[in-house]
Amino acid sequence: MATTVINQQGSFKDTGNTKANRPRLLSLDFFRGFTVAAMILVNDPGDWGHIYWPLEHSKWNGCTPTDLVFPFFLFMVGVSIVYAMQSKKVEAPNHNKLLLSILRRTLIIIALGVCLPLINDFQFAHLRFPGVLQRIGLVFGITALLYVKTGIRTQVVIAVSCLIGYYLLMTLVPVPGFGTPNLEPATNLGAWIDRSVFTENHLWGASKTWDPEGLLGTIPSVATCLLGVFTGTWLKTGKFKTSIDLFKMMGVGLVLIVLALIWNTFFPINKQLWTSSFVLLTAGLAINILALSYWFIDIRGNKALLPPFLAFGRNAIAAYVLADIIPAVIAAIPVGKTNLWSFTYNNAFVPYLSPENASLAGAILTVLIIFIPVWILYKKNITIKV
Repeated sequence: MATTVINQQGSFKDTGNTKANRPRLLSLDFFRGFTVAAMILVNDPGDWGHIYWPLEHSKWNGCTPTDLVFPFFLFMVGVSIVYAMQSKKVEAPNHNKLLLSILRRTLIIIALGVCLPLINDFQFAHLRFPGVLQRIGLVFGITALLYVKTGIRTQVVIAVSCLIGYYLLMTLVPVPGFGTPNLEPATNLGAWIDRSVFTENHLWGASKTWDPEGLLGTIPSVATCLLGVFTGTWLKTGKFKTSIDLFKMMGVGLVLIVLALIWNTFFPINKQLWTSSFVLLTAGLAINILALSYWFIDIRGNKALLPPFLAFGRNAIAAYVLADIIPAVIAAIPVGKTNLWSFTYNNAFVPYLSPENASLAGAILTVLIIFIPVWILYKKNITIKV
């Protein structure tokens, strides 16, 4: 956690290793904040039975706006690694200290991911071991290690190898007990590995036969994060200053999108499997969004609407954790024969809105509730780091 003190004016100042006076990439904070807010929105509908399709994950192959949220976040983890570690990377004698810091953060994020579900259902017999935070922690640890200990050429080779290697594993390696390689939910190679390692009691969903954040999917997820590293390295050179530079970066994003659509014809875009085509599509879109954000915010200085998103962006993990804890606490407060959340939802939204709009209103209310503590942290200049 970053260290903070109160100065004579009563405001907070960071005194840790985060170098509070170091210029921040505001466009990255904005993009990350928007993504985190969207993640809370899609994770907390008022009624899971009534959701507008853009706020749902694709059933299997294909991609909805909701499917973009997680890969965008991992992409930004890669960009952040460059901005946080580039100056430390050149200090080889201090690498051991940096690697210990990476390991500590990796383990904390994974532990948070494993333990948070216990808030709603405190039983270890069916505790899900894979998960969103678990993948974030693991991918961060692997990518940060690669960034510190390897050069850009090696990282490019590893990213390409992750994408091609994963494609070959999923389409050529026979699945024990099922034979022919396939990309079906319960019978693909990744699902078999997850059942073998974690056992069915510790996987996602009611079927317990596969997990969308399983082990094998970590391989292409590292490629997603490395593409963020490459983008961050490009921005960190300081050569992005003109509209020509904007078009160059967006051109790279467009190339990745075209490659994704070509690869989709024989390795379908699929968020649950985190296919290689899905990596290229989402990274291409993320590059274009970040490039536009960088141009309008960091280059042109358009900052009027930034603060709400900066609040989420600068305490992204804290916001995600609070989005698990606060709704659980609200749902545990009794109101008559129901609880505070159900009472509020059924009386404030259900009688006056369509089922889908009521569900959306409930999700927006959750985002606003989580916004309150992250806004306070933002105004106090406190950044919670793990």
